[in-house]
Amino acid sequence: MKEKIIQKKKRRLIFRAAMLTVMVGLVVFALVANGKDDQVAVAKGEEAPDFQLKKFGTEETVQLSDLEGQGVMLNFWATYCGPCKDEMPYMEELYEEYKEKGVEILAVNLDSTELVVENFVNEYNLTFPILQDKKGQVMDLYNIGPIPSTLFINPDGEIEEQVIGPLTLEKLEGYLQDISPEE
Repeated sequence: MKEKIIQKKKRRLIFRAAMLTVMVGLVVFALVANGKDDQVAVAKGEEAPDFQLKKFGTEETVQLSDLEGQGVMLNFWATYCGPCKDEMPYMEELYEEYKEKGVEILAVNLDSTELVVENFVNEYNLTFPILQDKKGQVMDLYNIGPIPSTLFINPDGEIEEQVIGPLTLEKLEGYLQDISPEE
């Protein structure tokens, strides 16, 4: 009888030691993974990392560095994002006016299905460039979390502002004015 109790205690000790080892391993993994994310964060005042993406439905590409000297609004969105749907009409409404003032609106789409994106673009009659980031490489480069997320890049290529969440028409226009090249 006494031997059974000792065996039970040994098994319990081994199980607890194994569980503790697994938990310590998970904590170390979480710390290392979070440390790497902090290194790639893009902050206000920093130079916007360069990238190149295809325009939706074409073979034409857009490279951020080609837009030097212009203000750039970089909006990360997806068709399944409700708040993204709300701000798209505002972007369309201001696109032509600010394009003439030297500001480019680029909408980086994170969907993987082209038909869904095509239907969305047609439904909202979008005329500004929609860029495809199917693999999420630009999203990762800019350390984008929740969407919509929008970066406003000044004509010198520096990040002027980062907005997480939907934009109102008034806020959007204010940010676009801030990144317009001086006349």
